[in-house]
Amino acid sequence: MKKLFKWIAIIFVGFIILGILGVIFGDDSTQTATTDAKVNESPSEQPVVANPSEQTETEVVDVAQEEEAKPEGLSRPQKNAVRSAKQYISMTGFSRDGLIEQLSSEYGDGYEVNDSTIAVDSLNIDWNEQAVRSAEQYLDMTGFSCDGLIEQLSSSAGSKYTVSEATYGAQQAGACS
Repeated sequence: MKKLFKWIAIIFVGFIILGILGVIFGDDSTQTATTDAKVNESPSEQPVVANPSEQTETEVVDVAQEEEAKPEGLSRPQKNAVRSAKQYISMTGFSRDGLIEQLSSEYGDGYEVNDSTIAVDSLNIDWNEQAVRSAEQYLDMTGFSCDGLIEQLSSSAGSKYTVSEATYGAQQAGACS
């Protein structure tokens, strides 16, 4: 089982690296199209909620606030970390701790942990929605039981979501009945 998690983590990191290379070497229109596509997703692709129109409005507002938010009072490294964080979030689901680790890792962007933390906390990110994205990505790769997916999402060797976020993500992705 640990080997499976190890291979899943390696594949996940590979996708992230490929995405980063695509952002770095791709043209700017791809990034805009990705952002526009996320805002304009059809309701069938979004998690089922009591009132889908309220959920859509919230997501559009969150994306708009994220785009409008000018990281005032941040140092240059923190502003750069904000840009990197937005790029990562546009590619795949991340937990707060996972995103901070990615930004501060010597194998990631290499920002100081403090700068990464301030950058991530300055963004308006719905961590539950990120957990759903990650859960769906894991389920696209392989089968998971409800408990197994929650463990993978919340594990310190996995995605580092809180147990609450991981549970929400697994439930919304359809792994739990």
